Amino acid sequence: VQLQASGGGLVQPGGSLRLSCAASGFTFSSYWMYWVRQAPGKQRELVAHITSDGVTYYVTSVKGRFTISRDNAKNTVLLQMNSLKPEDTAVYYCKVYFRRNYWGQGTLVTVSS
Repeated sequence: VQLQASGGGLVQPGGSLRLSCAASGFTFSSYWMYWVRQAPGKQRELVAHITSDGVTYYVTSVKGRFTISRDNAKNTVLLQMNSLKPEDTAVYYCKVYFRRNYWGQGTLVTVSS
């Protein structure tokens, strides 16, 4: 199983970023996919997940600003992040539970003016 996250960077408050996670090594369409973040000095926090049927969940702090989606043809899960706030600054990881948790390498999102 491999997960390759990309798309992080530096953005001003109110800006947008789109994270992408390319997956391989398992039947992508059959598994729930997760985005998890870890801010400096804090524990990892589930941001959003999407089920194999496309049902989504968001942590309250990102509802209405973030959108998780999946492209089963490309084995990719996306996280569109709009109206970014400084408190969204974190390393963002994609994750899948396939017999155990597998994590991508993380991509840093910095929201700062």
